Amino acid sequence: MELGIYSFAENSPDPRTGDVIGPDQRLRNLIEEIELADQVGLDVFGVGEHHRPDFVVSSPAVVLAAAAERTRRIRLTSAVSVLSSDDPVRVFQDFATLDLLSRGRAEIMAGRGSFTESFPLFGYHLDDYDELFDEKLDLLLRLRESDRVTWSGTHRAPLKDLGVYPRPLQQPLPVWIAVGGTPQSVVRAGTLGLPLALAIIGGAPARFVPLVDLYREAARRAGHDTAALPVSINSHGFVAESSREAVDDAFPPYMDVMGRIGRERGWPPPTRAQFEAERGRQGALLVGGPEEVIEKILYQHELFGHQRCLIQFSVGTMPHQKTMHAIELLGTKVAPVVRRETAGAAAVLPQ
Repeated sequence: MELGIYSFAENSPDPRTGDVIGPDQRLRNLIEEIELADQVGLDVFGVGEHHRPDFVVSSPAVVLAAAAERTRRIRLTSAVSVLSSDDPVRVFQDFATLDLLSRGRAEIMAGRGSFTESFPLFGYHLDDYDELFDEKLDLLLRLRESDRVTWSGTHRAPLKDLGVYPRPLQQPLPVWIAVGGTPQSVVRAGTLGLPLALAIIGGAPARFVPLVDLYREAARRAGHDTAALPVSINSHGFVAESSREAVDDAFPPYMDVMGRIGRERGWPPPTRAQFEAERGRQGALLVGGPEEVIEKILYQHELFGHQRCLIQFSVGTMPHQKTMHAIELLGTKVAPVVRRETAGAAAVLPQ
């Protein structure tokens, strides 16, 4: 199994001190985190796209390009690219450029996004939410097939035998579909034969098993080899030397972010009891000491037979040095055991 991290580059006040670092420092910290993840042998680092004051990355490809020059092996992906409100030509060009700079380590994780600020910012209507994603994904996939493209749609000017450059090293440039639990989305990914990134950020992971089964069934029906289609499970989490230290570190920023977003969306406020339940063996949070996190990842692998696990470090603002230590623990303590225990699992993936 591949293990990695994704970050939204949160830059909200530290819930313990109220301090906020400058966005320039937050970006420098992020590059250091990606560099360390590469050094400790993690497989993937993802950077999210947001257009809000509490996150500092609106252009993942720019940040990942900076990281490409500080890393050697780790794969670099968006997490996610909000394709619905972007131009697929520019997305493809940006990540093709990243692929060249990184010598073939770029990926696109395409999704509709969990926030909506980008739609009015770039002149799109939320009424077209689903149609925008379908149309723009179609164009993105066409762009990676050929350097000259003829295409027409509703929400973008047509292309008539136009060249799109540069071309990436990887053929094709990897495109994952990121979903949050909508059956139609997993069917789309399976039918298109694209890898699936499933975000499980709350509730019991076991309830998502039917979605992964649906994805693989849709792929089979479309004639794709499911053994060649990886699944990534993307979760919130944090690793520290001990269970108590992990909880003490992760709970305050988790409460801050989930409470703030919850108020925007009309959710009830999170509680400590919910947090503790979520980090139990059958919950969604991967928060604990190395042994606990290993156990939870392996439990999820029993459920899904997935090939990649990405953990968001962290949900909310965490001191940089604590994040760095968590990355070190994930790479040196957690990843070797998980890889050993899941070695050869892809060969017995359900057909």
